[in-house]
Amino acid sequence: MTAVTAHRIDTTTPTPTPTHRADLVGRGLAALASLATCFAFVNGVLLTISASDDRLFIEGWRVSSFGIFAALFALLAARPRQTAGVWEVVLVGKGALVVFGALIGDVPEARLSAIIDLGLVAVVAAAYVLCRGWLAWRPATTNPTR
Repeated sequence: MTAVTAHRIDTTTPTPTPTHRADLVGRGLAALASLATCFAFVNGVLLTISASDDRLFIEGWRVSSFGIFAALFALLAARPRQTAGVWEVVLVGKGALVVFGALIGDVPEARLSAIIDLGLVAVVAAAYVLCRGWLAWRPATTNPTR
């Protein structure tokens, strides 16, 4: 016979949460990213309104992406340690755009977009570290029934 032991989560060790100041700064950076992306959204709407027929779909697609990223950044600002995977998805998504923009180089809008997205990656990465966004993966956060 073998003994079966239940896996227990150690609740006596304090969770390494960020300091209050680091949390506020990190949330502020995420909120700043959301606000900046809202401005891009509004600008995108204006570009879509005046877009030629051959650019209409791509401008509309880009505007919807701005809206989605603005919402994701706002979600991260509001709940930085309760959004398992969102930090990582945002960082990979924006990082991929930076790489793609750098690879295609002199294509209109690519260089400026890559620079802006690089800035967003830096801001969001700093917010991730300050807020300790990886703590969203704790079992108590990813499975609240435990």
